[in-house]
Amino acid sequence: MTSSPLAANQAFYAALAQGDAAAMEALWSRRQPVACIHPGWPVLAGREAVMKSWAAILKDPPRISAEAARLLDYGDTAIVLCIEKIGDNRLAATNVFSREPEGWRLVHHQAGPTREAAATPAKPAGTIH
Repeated sequence: MTSSPLAANQAFYAALAQGDAAAMEALWSRRQPVACIHPGWPVLAGREAVMKSWAAILKDPPRISAEAARLLDYGDTAIVLCIEKIGDNRLAATNVFSREPEGWRLVHHQAGPTREAAATPAKPAGTIH
């Protein structure tokens, strides 16, 4: 049982990195409508479509981790914003969780390109103003 949205977020990325389809299946809500937008994919709505997409992805799981997780807590709903790190690539991710009797469950995941650099941003060149 996931006791907090941040723990559920960590479990999500662990399942993804390990290619654990059973864990991924358990993390997604069976009570609420769900949706997912993978980078470059169309909008997937409904549990069947979302789980089918994860089954395909988990056959060859990415080497992924999440960093800089920030929690926005709305009571029975929570949003975790984080940066997905896949090799040298960074994606901004939004994971929405719903508090259910079994624990926190995913209802939405979206990830896409971000300008956030892996290292400290370079100092601007030239005169400013």
